[in-house]
Amino acid sequence: MPADSGADVVKTNGAQSSVSVPGSPTQHENDSSTTHIGRIPFFRSTLFQILVVGCCAFTAPGIWSAMNGLGVGGSQSPDLVNAANAILYAFMTITCFAGPWMTNLIGFRWTLAIGSIGYPLYAAGLYVNNRTGATWFVYFGSIACGISAGFFWSVEGAIATGYPEQHKRGRYIATWFTFRNFGNVVGGSISLALNVKTAKKGKVGYQAYLAFIAIQCLGFFFGLLLSNPQKVRRDDGTRIEAQQGIHWRTELTQMWRLGRSKSILLLAPLFWYFGWVQAYPGTYLATYFTVRSRALGSLSLAFGGCLGTWLSGIMVDVRWTESRKTRAIVTYVLIALLNSGTWIWAVIIQNEYRFTHPTLDWAIHSTFGRGFGLYVFERISVAMVENYIYWCISNLSDSPGDQIRYSSLLRGIETAAVCVGFGVQAIPTPLIATAAINCGLWFIALPFSYFATVRVVRKFDELEAVKEEHGVAE
Repeated sequence: MPADSGADVVKTNGAQSSVSVPGSPTQHENDSSTTHIGRIPFFRSTLFQILVVGCCAFTAPGIWSAMNGLGVGGSQSPDLVNAANAILYAFMTITCFAGPWMTNLIGFRWTLAIGSIGYPLYAAGLYVNNRTGATWFVYFGSIACGISAGFFWSVEGAIATGYPEQHKRGRYIATWFTFRNFGNVVGGSISLALNVKTAKKGKVGYQAYLAFIAIQCLGFFFGLLLSNPQKVRRDDGTRIEAQQGIHWRTELTQMWRLGRSKSILLLAPLFWYFGWVQAYPGTYLATYFTVRSRALGSLSLAFGGCLGTWLSGIMVDVRWTESRKTRAIVTYVLIALLNSGTWIWAVIIQNEYRFTHPTLDWAIHSTFGRGFGLYVFERISVAMVENYIYWCISNLSDSPGDQIRYSSLLRGIETAAVCVGFGVQAIPTPLIATAAINCGLWFIALPFSYFATVRVVRKFDELEAVKEEHGVAE
């Protein structure tokens, strides 16, 4: 069973020796987890694996996000797509928790590839609804996407957090999210080009969905380029250990062990907040903005998301100060201030809009800027939260076995929150109420996320103490 502790490889007088450091790969007695450092084939490097996950994230959830960035899938009425998304995330919640069992059976590579096959079916359902008004295919596509995407979400998170070297994780997580956000760049650009003259409310043109479907079909083939963890080599030559064929009872025991750990319990409110708020931005766009402004919103989602995730990733990784503790705390404080200000602003604007019921278009500068600016700041602040959450997870363990469990548990909590959020919004619920709930959930999660940060900081201190004792450089 993969453990939280293992061995870092150190060169001493030309030979290799092992030092037990918490959060490093497990070293077996036959030393199969280490190798002499030489030229590492690029396709076996951690960077290549992150690029593969990034390509899959671009084609699958990236394009899905682009469609929802148009405002509830680009449909005219938000109720149908909100209900379908609630169903999608209900199935995802189940399969997210089942992610470790799937990787035990077929490995990381096939789990990632198979996890992408439901996404084009979701887009096809929206296309059929846009052309014919049929709703059954929307629900079918949502169920298919929910089943496959749960496996996809759990394994992509484990790869992004468990494969990279410790000092690169913030940037590699940002790279993963950048690829996903690039889906919004492509999707938003396509939709904006096709709908640039539609200065009224309504649904997005159906031609956009054909491009979305074609791109999403590529996800399966990109997934096959991934290397399973035991074939990957980090910069120092160490191999990543991830056992397969674990008995389901043993796996359940390990999931229960991590599920009741302090780290998961402290991060759970932040994950619930992050999942819950997903229903709000799309409904907000569909309610108040013209079609072309919604397309611009999908494009802006990409740039706002990239800015947020790289800002968070760079702040925790790049040595603008030598203390990793200081970098973590300063990043947390910035995220706390930005999210707090954004949701207070959202409540104020929604309180105004519930009386004025505006139709916002970029041609009307006096009203467009405030409303659209809120949407952009929401995307930046939430993207910073997402990167920071996964950075925290990545520092809980170096074992991909535990990382798939951490990722499955927390993404299961996230998808449950998204399911409830979309379900509540599908009733429909007044947006002032949704914004107020979002604000309240953020302030509830705030103290828990602080103590989660403290636990990560303590882990840094413990790791540094062990390394100093054994003379290992960071």
